[in-house]
Amino acid sequence: MSPRTKKEPIQDFYLYLISDATGTTLQGMARACLAQFDGITPTERFWPMIRSESQLDRAIDDLKENPGPVLYTIIDKKLRKKLERVCTELHVPAMPALDPIMRGLSAYTGLPTKGVPGLQHALDDSYFKRIDAVDFALSFDDGQELEGIDEADVILVGVSRTSKTPTCIYLARRGIKAANIPLAPGVPFPESVALHKKPLFVGLTEDPARLVHLRRTRLQAAEDDKYLGDNLYLDIDKVEEETRLARKLFSRHKWPVIDVTRRSVEETAAEIFILLQKHLSHLKKEKESEIKV
Repeated sequence: MSPRTKKEPIQDFYLYLISDATGTTLQGMARACLAQFDGITPTERFWPMIRSESQLDRAIDDLKENPGPVLYTIIDKKLRKKLERVCTELHVPAMPALDPIMRGLSAYTGLPTKGVPGLQHALDDSYFKRIDAVDFALSFDDGQELEGIDEADVILVGVSRTSKTPTCIYLARRGIKAANIPLAPGVPFPESVALHKKPLFVGLTEDPARLVHLRRTRLQAAEDDKYLGDNLYLDIDKVEEETRLARKLFSRHKWPVIDVTRRSVEETAAEIFILLQKHLSHLKKEKESEIKV
């Protein structure tokens, strides 16, 4: 195959993700980058756990049959050189995804990298912290348990269908203990919970019309349509009242509020990460002040 002499746009292509670990990090990085291009339809070829030459050869055979850019995370120098050599012969780019990050960190710290594949998935303290956080999120989902909720890092509060549970699970997978408490009509919020100082409380809200749509979709999957018409859970006036009272509660407690109407769970979680950092910094300063006194 001869090198391309004209840089016409390429919209349909194969993209190879080759990793010596599970490849989860690599997939996330690749999809974040691909999202920045309009009109492309890449065919993803995923080759995880490539740690021997024979394993790499299978990926290379696939690459030779349908050449395309290669994004890889491989530590072994011999395997890297072989993959890079094949990519050069095929005139396709070979991009080591983590190299710029590791070079930057190495230059800053003055320390070499370990060169061990899959270290981010080792059964270390952070791994068990994530497992513990997931267990916590499931135990304290939907306000089913309040005793021990003070151990949460984050407590999400909101009316039904504001993505509380999926956001808690997403946070938990990153080692953050997250609980959530639903706001239901006629059910008072457990004010004793709001007295806890450690957790960051975040109010989640959503456009009432969007809430009605989400609730209707959920009910239609579980019930016969004939029961939906008189359901107050779907009454727009009642839903507007729910969200108004929720905002009133958030305002009274001075909790930060996130409108999830046009946000994905990932975007909501990203904002919570920032809020949590500020909250932890505030708690640290308070503690230091108490010690000085």
